[in-house]
Amino acid sequence: MTRFVLDSNLYIEAIRDQTKAAALAEFTIASLTHVVLHAVVVQELLAGAVSELARRDVYRDLIRPFERRGRILTPSYQAWRRSGEMVATLIEQGELTVGGVPRSFTNDAVLAASCREEGLTLITRNRRDFERIQRLERFRFVDPWPNV
Repeated sequence: MTRFVLDSNLYIEAIRDQTKAAALAEFTIASLTHVVLHAVVVQELLAGAVSELARRDVYRDLIRPFERRGRILTPSYQAWRRSGEMVATLIEQGELTVGGVPRSFTNDAVLAASCREEGLTLITRNRRDFERIQRLERFRFVDPWPNV
């Protein structure tokens, strides 16, 4: 069966919208043993939780269950290196500017490189950035929610 990583945008929309939360829960229940949490997503979720209470909730509800099961993916040195090469190439091609690379895009490049390395499929709503990255790094990503 395909193994998945969920982009942070899916968790964020679930926090903000009960309908999205129900869809996330349904997918997670159906494919729990095939979903891993990426360390970049952990960083983005915690960075967006701007109060101690919010960070506790994010950790308890979203991160800790994956930690307990040993299903956290930490990017390798090769993934970090490749992400830097991809960003540099996009700057060289004029698609990004040296001072204008958002941190979220750099994180997306790391996410894509490590998904390729591990053979994981990324589930995201961020098609624009990942289509740009995919021209340089062949990896699989899909819109929510794939049939499992």
